Amino acid sequence: MSNTIPIGIPESGSRAQFISAARAMFPSQTQLTRAQIRSVAQSIGKRSLPLWIVNDNTRRITHGLYSVPECGTAPDATAPAPAVETNAIPINARWPKPQSAGVMTFAAAAVMGMTGGERDTLIPPVSAEYVPWGHFTDIERIVKTRLFAPTYITGMSGNGKTTMVEQICAKLGRECFRCNIVAETDEDDLLGGFRLQDGNTVWQDGPAVEAMKRGGILLLDEIDLGTSKLMCLQPILEGKGVYLKKINKWVIPASGFTIFATANTKGKGSDDGRYIGTNIMNEAMLDRFDYTYEQDYAPRATERKILSRSMTKYGNNDVAFADNLTKWAEMIRKLFEEGSIDELISTRRLVNIVKAQSVFGDKEKAIRMCLARFDAETSAAFFSAYTKIDGEMIPIEIDPETGEPIVPAAGIDPLTGKKA
Repeated sequence: MSNTIPIGIPESGSRAQFISAARAMFPSQTQLTRAQIRSVAQSIGKRSLPLWIVNDNTRRITHGLYSVPECGTAPDATAPAPAVETNAIPINARWPKPQSAGVMTFAAAAVMGMTGGERDTLIPPVSAEYVPWGHFTDIERIVKTRLFAPTYITGMSGNGKTTMVEQICAKLGRECFRCNIVAETDEDDLLGGFRLQDGNTVWQDGPAVEAMKRGGILLLDEIDLGTSKLMCLQPILEGKGVYLKKINKWVIPASGFTIFATANTKGKGSDDGRYIGTNIMNEAMLDRFDYTYEQDYAPRATERKILSRSMTKYGNNDVAFADNLTKWAEMIRKLFEEGSIDELISTRRLVNIVKAQSVFGDKEKAIRMCLARFDAETSAAFFSAYTKIDGEMIPIEIDPETGEPIVPAAGIDPLTGKKA
């Protein structure tokens, strides 16, 4: 049998079945989103997306949107059959040839689609347990204006900086391009570069350029972990656009594009060593951020509400436990501010305790498991402090070597090591 198909003969099988179903579900529509393509495929009993669409770079219009002209108009049954050309082409030549090196394409995104890694949308999902607080209203107002206003948000770990930006984008239906910065992050990661595709090198825009083109929110998470390589963002932080020298192209940001950066420091490094790996950032870069917000941990009432919603999510709403946990965290943070202790309980850790309690059904085990990240002495002191708040918890520590109970010295506070 010849390994060729004549040009002009309508295709049959699963492709024709897909086209027929798409015409019925989305009449006269020649452009389909990835979600629509998936729904059509599922309607005809297919678990995977049709590769003849999602893997064809010539069909990709933009992120998650594909051109499928075959679905727009049903063939006219009264029209004469198309003439069959004598020149046949090999089946393996039906796909477009790989584009030459240097041509801009979304090839890498197509590869993600093959493995199921591409998201239908970059708008973050709304979190039912999220509680707006702190600078939420200000940040929301900045995003609503659609003005370019790069903003730097700093604060202790685990207090909801990144989540706040994501949930504002979710509420307002804005795309969020979150990039976690590390020491190795460079121009190629952020602005784009050449990638290998089908034996050829093709250009792929980086997240910063994609966010600019689409008027999205660029979220630079943990920006103080980056190095001088981040200086490639200087022109973007000025809101003027960026020149991609490797492909000789100037990109101007679309309306709505702006940048948010989160960090545990203000770009001056970590003096106490708590945030190892953070760097002293270039002053010229820091000066290009319009606003700086410093975020503390949520007030106790807000934190209690956060825990209550988390408990509802995990199906175990214990109001008294939530109240005790927030009292405990507030006490530890006060001692930290006074310089009596060197560790903290973050909001994230409280939520982890709530989740562990729902898994194991044991409050003591949940607390101990989530305190295990600290050294043994700090963990024991923190647990002992909790027992002073929760009368149901027995303040007994066991020596891991002897198996005997550890009794604090009379008159000594186990949390601070000072006289009670």
